[in-house]
Amino acid sequence: MKQYKLVIFDWDGTLMDSVDRIVVSMQTAAKVVGLAIPSAHDAKQIIGLSIPEALTTLFAGITDEQIETMRLQYKYEYLEGSSTPTPLFDNAINLLSLLKESGKFLAVATGKGREGLNRVLQISDTNHYFHTTRCAGEMASKPDPEMLNSILDELAIAPHEALMIGDTSHDLKMAQNAGIDSIGVTYGVHDKQVLEQYKPKAVVDSLSELQQVLL
Repeated sequence: MKQYKLVIFDWDGTLMDSVDRIVVSMQTAAKVVGLAIPSAHDAKQIIGLSIPEALTTLFAGITDEQIETMRLQYKYEYLEGSSTPTPLFDNAINLLSLLKESGKFLAVATGKGREGLNRVLQISDTNHYFHTTRCAGEMASKPDPEMLNSILDELAIAPHEALMIGDTSHDLKMAQNAGIDSIGVTYGVHDKQVLEQYKPKAVVDSLSELQQVLL
């Protein structure tokens, strides 16, 4: 792993245990707006996508007006309506600290919007670990490689010197599309069988195991 100068993390389901809150918030928003309530399984599958992409995937035939209404309702449910906790996963701070001390560049590529990411970075006191971040809404949704290409360009790092870490097929497919190696984590959304389809360098079951692989 010494070849990698840059480690790029997904956020939800990779560093922060926020999957359940996302699912509950999406289901509640759908109920309030009057759309069919998605199953927990279906709601999990869109985690990592931008909100418009997620909503058109979840709700067949949804209109632009409904997308905007759902976006606002989901935002309310996630920020204020839901009481489901969203802690960092065990060993997240330790891993980020060790990677930074070892001289790695660190970045985030997330399906969250900018406002949402800035909020959780502040709440978790983790902003200082990352050299740069990219969000949905600023550029194309995963699995388009634009977020990763933009990070590489900013930090002047070649694709073979970067590593993407994520819990969904969207993360690992994005890495494939950018020509970047990846590691999948199974404690978020997708299991090992799904993640291995994208030929990651490893699939791990915890951040402690990820630390052993990386360091």
